[in-house]
Amino acid sequence: MSKVQAIPAGYAAVLPYLVIKNAAGALDFYQNAFGAETIMRMDMPGGAVMHAEMRIGTAVFMLSEQSDEWGNKSPDMLGGSPVTLMVYVPDVDAFVARATTAGATLTMAVADQFWGDRSGCLQDPFGHRWMISTHIEDVPEEEMAKRAAQMFGQ
Repeated sequence: MSKVQAIPAGYAAVLPYLVIKNAAGALDFYQNAFGAETIMRMDMPGGAVMHAEMRIGTAVFMLSEQSDEWGNKSPDMLGGSPVTLMVYVPDVDAFVARATTAGATLTMAVADQFWGDRSGCLQDPFGHRWMISTHIEDVPEEEMAKRAAQMFGQ
């Protein structure tokens, strides 16, 4: 038996796993809106997505259909999501424009942030929240604290 890597090549040690009502529709949405690539997809006999993997740039995430039977709860079942997925992209403005055109809801306009990123926030049609960013400046920790205090009026 050959030895395999504990963490598969091209995967990070921690990956988001999204549970989605209409996971098949989400695969299409993420391809169109985010330019995501489907790495693999396994369907259940009825056609619902049992497991799928997608990639945005170098970031991999996984997803499956919601199911009470398996205890998989989607934002739709829970009344929202407490999690925001953070994605770095080369051009945040173009990414957010493409995503909103495809049906994502803008929840925070794209703007330069005190921590050195240009960022905007979206909610996809399936209830998952995304912060999209392009790093534009390396900000030393002391300067970041100063900028944060200014922002919060301290």
